[in-house]
Amino acid sequence: MTHASSSMALAPAQLALAISNPGALGSIEAYIGAVNRLPMLTADQEIDLGHRLRDQNDLDAARELILSHLRLVVSVARQYLGYGLPHADLIQEGNIGLMKAVRRFDPDRGVRLVSFAVHWIRAEIHEYVIRNWRLVKIATTKAQRKLFFNLRRMRPDGGSLSPSGMADIARELAVRPEDVAEMEVRLSGGDCALDAPVDDEDRFAPVSWLADPAQEPAQVLARRGLDALQGDHLEQALQTLDARSQRIVRARWLADEGSTLHELAAEYGISAERVRQIEAAALKKLRTALAGQEPDFQAA
Repeated sequence: MTHASSSMALAPAQLALAISNPGALGSIEAYIGAVNRLPMLTADQEIDLGHRLRDQNDLDAARELILSHLRLVVSVARQYLGYGLPHADLIQEGNIGLMKAVRRFDPDRGVRLVSFAVHWIRAEIHEYVIRNWRLVKIATTKAQRKLFFNLRRMRPDGGSLSPSGMADIARELAVRPEDVAEMEVRLSGGDCALDAPVDDEDRFAPVSWLADPAQEPAQVLARRGLDALQGDHLEQALQTLDARSQRIVRARWLADEGSTLHELAAEYGISAERVRQIEAAALKKLRTALAGQEPDFQAA
């Protein structure tokens, strides 16, 4: 049994470039022309290479299996050009699926690699399309993916769907009519950049329409109230206290380095517990005084 011809020769460096970046050969047309000239394998050659890869981890066998099926990736990727994504990127993702298929290929199952690989190639391209077609991922469940890749094709003349048309598509794809309606809405919409420049200087980009939470009326009033209570209103409330209570509150709560109960107890010649009691009474009196001083927000 003969091995696949070594004249399949893109050099290893060229192969790596071709698979990871189909445009590396100069243009996508040059790449497609190159892979279409690569010889295809016979069934016997494919089985032999599959055994070498599986049993001996022969990377040269994997290389020949991949090279001989690059044209398959090009063919599958062409079916997804309608999504507006670069052909080279579709091929690149399909090549990843092909490599995964080659790694999992079992030559003893009696199935040609082309039949096995096409599913892996499509799966990788599907993931790429869903990730990149919109900024927001629009298909996450199995039913949504099925609809995403079939709904546009099944629309009559590409127009909008009637309720009966949605029911027919739902029946054919074995999904709920509600799923068809939801995907119809998603496909009908488009992305809109938040900070896209606007030609008309009298118009604003969408980002300009977003509210600043910090400027909401409730937040503004709360900040004004806090500023007022921490400023003149607090000072006025402190003046309602006797000198010792003022001193304790200022030392405990308003100084950069607060005093301890024991330090104030030593200063006044009283117990720390008595200082705590004076502090508690003073704070209660302050709260009462501040509650009666509602800030004039409109004047603020």
